[in-house]
Amino acid sequence: MNGVVFTEFIEMTEGEFGLQTVDNIINRAGVEGIYTSIGTYPHEEIMSLVAALSQETEIEVSVLLENFGGHMFKSFVRSYPSFFEDSKNSFEFLENVEGYIHTKVIKIYPEAELPTFETVRLGPNKLEMRYQSDRRMGDFALGLIQGCLDYFKEDAEIQKTLIDEKGSRVDFLIELK
Repeated sequence: MNGVVFTEFIEMTEGEFGLQTVDNIINRAGVEGIYTSIGTYPHEEIMSLVAALSQETEIEVSVLLENFGGHMFKSFVRSYPSFFEDSKNSFEFLENVEGYIHTKVIKIYPEAELPTFETVRLGPNKLEMRYQSDRRMGDFALGLIQGCLDYFKEDAEIQKTLIDEKGSRVDFLIELK
């Protein structure tokens, strides 16, 4: 997994819970805890850190992943503003993730292993988005979607449906209010 995910997770954790909590979760997770944004690290390591943060804070892993997805979206806005220039609203942006955004990401990070996002427009205010990844981070994807809605100042109801029990495929039905 790309190092920027790790550096942003550490930054978010320090900002919300303090440096001592960062030290505690690194120790609890049994990881080295030294990350660079250009490095690549095992996916299991980020999940160990999230699980350790859950134990430390007594906040459910799903909630932490969703919050982290929202944090990560803000990071993408800061780091890659050009990705957002051509989208007028959240649906336009979400529909471009797979074909445009991920193509650009692969150019920047050729070794990135990205999830897939398929979208189907069901009406002017309704979009279905399918997340698929062996990493099973659907709650993180939910946070990214919510971050996108927040960025475009849109309010929506999001229904999340697990397509398989492992969580490697998740459907999101997004309906603008």
